[in-house]
Amino acid sequence: MIFDPITICNMELQNRFVRSATHEFMAEEDGTPTSRLEDLYGGLAKGEVGLIITGYSYVLPGGQSDAYQQGIYDDRFIEPYRKITDRVHRYGSRIVIQIVHGGRQADISDEHPVPIAPSAVKNGRSAIVPREMTEEEITEMIEAFTQAAVRAKKAGFDGVQLHCAHGFLLSNFISPYTNRRTDRWGGSVENRARIVTEIVRRIKEETGGNFPILVKMNATDGFQPGTAKAELGLDISQAVEISKLLEKAGVCAIEVSGGISEAGGVTIRTAINSPSREAYFKDYSKKIKDAVNIPVILVGGIRSVSVMEELLENGYADLISMSRTFISEPDLVLKLKSGEAKKARCVSCNLCFDPKGLRCNFEFDRS
Repeated sequence: MIFDPITICNMELQNRFVRSATHEFMAEEDGTPTSRLEDLYGGLAKGEVGLIITGYSYVLPGGQSDAYQQGIYDDRFIEPYRKITDRVHRYGSRIVIQIVHGGRQADISDEHPVPIAPSAVKNGRSAIVPREMTEEEITEMIEAFTQAAVRAKKAGFDGVQLHCAHGFLLSNFISPYTNRRTDRWGGSVENRARIVTEIVRRIKEETGGNFPILVKMNATDGFQPGTAKAELGLDISQAVEISKLLEKAGVCAIEVSGGISEAGGVTIRTAINSPSREAYFKDYSKKIKDAVNIPVILVGGIRSVSVMEELLENGYADLISMSRTFISEPDLVLKLKSGEAKKARCVSCNLCFDPKGLRCNFEFDRS
């Protein structure tokens, strides 16, 4: 099944492999995409990855969360991105840009000394208290995401993915831990998801209605069960309800993930050294897939072909998403397809997150 084609949204994919978004450290300081990114994504396309999701690209200057992160907050980025999409499309792969605002995890600067968030909830990792957004700022944020999607379409991307996971702004809104508002943007599940559904509505209005919109979302904030933060945080029952709302709004695929930085090492786990440790979000994705009729993409430590096939056959997901594996082996799909390999060589050491540029830094024994 993993090598079978599939159509999600109106995108025809050559197989079920998805390159999940990650931060590459390869843009210019102002967020301009570079030739290094073109080479990276081009290599993945040459390796027959069905769908490539770019590293997170911030929609406003104050939404940056890391050095050398991609941006899409200005029309001047359209042409550099077009070089990337043209390169990818030469090989028959599809490419979607992930768009984001850092929210309470955004970098601070002289121009943006205090991060913004739905509520002024102290970040337990950075000890920074963000400023609660006004109604006007929420409306402006919806437009910033919308215009980012318009630019993405002009640049030749096959769609956008809204980053609603890992503690960034849209994740801040959907989680009751970080959203304590009492107006129409907080409280109920529907209210907390409203900013996302409004972004979807506006993108559809501005792009003609058939431009694919995907979402990467948390199924859990990842706090230790039984703790006070876990009691306040996002849980799977709420995530299922949010997924239904997203489907109703017109989202055409959901990538299931989990964890925020404040909760510790939940999102990118190490020591994935046996099949039993792979696919650590699969129980969440199964519940979401059972509740919606749109494709579900599963990410999280997936390494073996046998595990991938089992996940698809048993209804945990429709597509398999990986990031670190493709950092180590951009040609992994070809190796698995030919039978040269039965699993990825990635050892989940996390040494690939290199500020000089994303790359595999593990010393494999090649003797």
